[in-house]
Amino acid sequence: MEVTCLLLLALIPFHCRGQGVYAPAQAQIVHAGQACVVKEDNISERVYTIREGDTLVLQCLVTGHPRPQVRWTKTAGSASDKFQETSVFNETLRIERIARTQGGRYYCKAENGVGVPAIKSIRVDVQYLDEPVLTVHQTVSDVRGNFYQEKTVFLRCTVNSNPPARFIWKRGTDTLSHSQDNGVDIYEPLYTQGETKVLKLKNLRPQDYASYTCQVSVRNVCGIPDKAITFRLTNTTAPPALKLSVNETLVVNPGENVTVQCLLTGGDPLPQLQWSHGPGPLPLGALAQGGILSIPSVQARDSGYYNCTAINNVGNPAKKTVNLLVRSMKNATFQITPDVIKESENIQLGQDLKLSCHVDAVPQEKVTYQWFKNGKPARMSKRLLVTRNDPELPAVTSSLELIDLHFSDYGTYLCMASFPGAPVPDLSVEVNISSETVPPTISVPKGRAVVTVREGSPAELQCEVRGKPRPPVLWSRVDKEAALLPSGLPLEETPDGKLRLERVSRDMSGTYRCQTARYNGFNVRPREAQVQLNVQFPPEVDPSSQDVRQALGRPVLLRCSLLRGSPQRIASAVWRFKGQLLPPPPVVPAAAEAPDQAELRLDALTRDSSGSYECSVSNDVGSAACLFQVSAKAYSPEFYFDTPNPTRSHKLSKNYSYVLQWTQREPDAVDPVLNYRLSVRQLNQHNAMVKAIPVRRVEKGQLLEYILTDLRVPHSYEVHLTPYTTFGAGDMASRIIYYTEPINSPNLSDNTCHFEDEKICGYTQDLTDNFDWTRQNALTQNPKRSPNTGPPTDISGSPEGYYMFIETSRPRELGDRARLVSPLYNASAKFYCVSFFYHMYGKHIGSLNLLVRSRNKGALDTHAWSLSGNKGNVWQQAHVPINPSGPFQIIFEGVRGSGYLGDIAIDDVTLKKGECPRKQMDPNKVVVMPGSGAPHQSSPQVWGPMAIFLLALQR
Repeated sequence: MEVTCLLLLALIPFHCRGQGVYAPAQAQIVHAGQACVVKEDNISERVYTIREGDTLVLQCLVTGHPRPQVRWTKTAGSASDKFQETSVFNETLRIERIARTQGGRYYCKAENGVGVPAIKSIRVDVQYLDEPVLTVHQTVSDVRGNFYQEKTVFLRCTVNSNPPARFIWKRGTDTLSHSQDNGVDIYEPLYTQGETKVLKLKNLRPQDYASYTCQVSVRNVCGIPDKAITFRLTNTTAPPALKLSVNETLVVNPGENVTVQCLLTGGDPLPQLQWSHGPGPLPLGALAQGGILSIPSVQARDSGYYNCTAINNVGNPAKKTVNLLVRSMKNATFQITPDVIKESENIQLGQDLKLSCHVDAVPQEKVTYQWFKNGKPARMSKRLLVTRNDPELPAVTSSLELIDLHFSDYGTYLCMASFPGAPVPDLSVEVNISSETVPPTISVPKGRAVVTVREGSPAELQCEVRGKPRPPVLWSRVDKEAALLPSGLPLEETPDGKLRLERVSRDMSGTYRCQTARYNGFNVRPREAQVQLNVQFPPEVDPSSQDVRQALGRPVLLRCSLLRGSPQRIASAVWRFKGQLLPPPPVVPAAAEAPDQAELRLDALTRDSSGSYECSVSNDVGSAACLFQVSAKAYSPEFYFDTPNPTRSHKLSKNYSYVLQWTQREPDAVDPVLNYRLSVRQLNQHNAMVKAIPVRRVEKGQLLEYILTDLRVPHSYEVHLTPYTTFGAGDMASRIIYYTEPINSPNLSDNTCHFEDEKICGYTQDLTDNFDWTRQNALTQNPKRSPNTGPPTDISGSPEGYYMFIETSRPRELGDRARLVSPLYNASAKFYCVSFFYHMYGKHIGSLNLLVRSRNKGALDTHAWSLSGNKGNVWQQAHVPINPSGPFQIIFEGVRGSGYLGDIAIDDVTLKKGECPRKQMDPNKVVVMPGSGAPHQSSPQVWGPMAIFLLALQR
């Protein structure tokens, strides 16, 4: 390892401090990504504004110990599956190409088992602007005569947007308004919520025949450009009109080729024609070209409504509909209805009897029925009547009524349904009437009332129907309200009375009802029976896996419990240790009374008895296992992430130190921790420095601390920490240490912020300004940024070095202000000196101001220093004395000048106690000597060695 690596862990002595550092979670949502702006809405509500199609990035920053876990949720919107719920610390919520439906309130929930969870939220407002739609309408009372001759016309412009769009109407290139033209009225209709603007042309004049443009704008919010649509109004402008080449109802035979033509009879501009089908899309193979719809070899499934629509945005769309009926017949059924008046359920001589016949047909009303008796057409008489459309039966049903049934009426009756003259096969149904024709009964075969099968196997539920004729059997669920059968249907017909189920699951257990149908048999009250289905499945146990920790020499009890299973009992339990079968444990009275659990007791834990235990539980259907990992290993340390300012930088050596803190999880669960093994390795390096850290007895919640020194700026390191007890090594914990810019108080000798860390030393963006300061370096600069303004690098000249700057390009305007606010400092001295480097290069440079915000009696901002104008393409240094009277903050305020060539940057901000230096001895830096809170009247210059020497002589 190189010498620099050997110096990495000049580990200083270890010590502990404090007790009970466990603290509930705290959370804060910060934003990144492509947000347009984050603003405060109604003071208490944070609103994140983003353009549709951009990337949403939200980050939940949390504090608390142990390390809280984070979960994101959302309300007030749809498409919630577009983001993940996480359980990762500081997890970033990222949604690529966000849609408007994904706007709403996003919640970050942080919890660590201490106190109540912390919940923070932010409302995401997705901004968008669709293409506008322009339609032309005429007053309803003026529909006669020439469409637009001396009439009132309305041009209606509609757009979907967020925020509500601003509308501008133009005739040609001239903007229209009420005040400029008495013949024009512009208004927003009621209940349109800012989505519509109407241009009313009152009593058309010759000059009103022109091109009209509706321009919509959201005022460039999120960089969304304006959109526009144009319509040319002429004296021939007219709404669409249509006619069809066929009747509105078209009946065809299956297999025919169907062609329907939709003809335009009017419309200017030329309307667009479109065919649609309801329900569902156009049939496979159908071709819609212009106004012609062709369907080759039409089938019964192609029946439905076909719509031809013509649109030219003038008036209402024209629509013509063809109801296509493809002749078909299916499902021939019959019913036997005994004498209704006498409420009989049997066929009896001397009573009336009705035979009914029905088919499902298209078109239904064109079906004809013919009755036959014993192969011959039935002859109508006073006792034999044929009726159609019985109100008690389905539409278009034929009934044969036998009045005062005689013995001679017994026989075989046949009902034949047909489409006269159509190539559709006839359907017929046959029913026998005799003394043996009796209503049905239904029952469950002996031994089949309860069916027990294993999960995943097939099952067959059976009901037997007796009677003549035997009707179909209908199956349904009984014990679950509105439950569906495994087929997905609430009712299922079986011709043989058997309900067959493939691969049954446990949720299919329950009671099933079988009942006789009222068709293809007697039209009487259904007969019912029930079958119970029991689905057996293997046991489910708790715990499926458990980590058991105990000190050496202490007893251990392992318990495996049955959660659910069918049957709900433990038939056998087998214990294994490291895969080897153990003798059956002695049965204790408690276990004998609780057949739903199995136990194993270890009298004293030893190194030899530590390891993996498995309890395999069976209920004669299957088995499941509880796994136990038993040991005296110490739990892992819990790193403390809320250490205030853990980084200490050393400017001269370019090194930094880091305060590593942790607690020990459940230290009393096992033997006392004797020492820790610490391993530190620089990321992307192979070698690591290892150190043993001895400790005395560690208490629960006790904060342990170790300081790592000589870490190289700005590298990151991977830290492994392992506790050791008399048992040996415990569970290891690891984390990555990132270099962060130190946040120091003014009483330290060196308090310079280089802005190298994205926390920017605790500085924050002021919420009351117009825009924000931006952190960047030469590598993250926008390659398309404006030339001739802004610094090429930070003060160090390194492309990796960061600085803060204000971007003055659009949409920034003259006088816009950006404020960067420091942390709150406690005033422990009378005088302080603020030193910083600034870069003010560009012909449109505005101003850079330094303000001091005093906090002793409210927030009061006072100007301490100001500089304006182009100061050249060079970093220059300023020293500003301040004398705050109490707690204070410093504020850097950048003010935008007259144009986009006005970027201002700052770097290396230092706050020290005492007065500012009276002279600058560094010949490579520029000095601005402030006087009474204002800059020196002479322009800043680059001072060489001779100039500094002469200046010293003058003073």
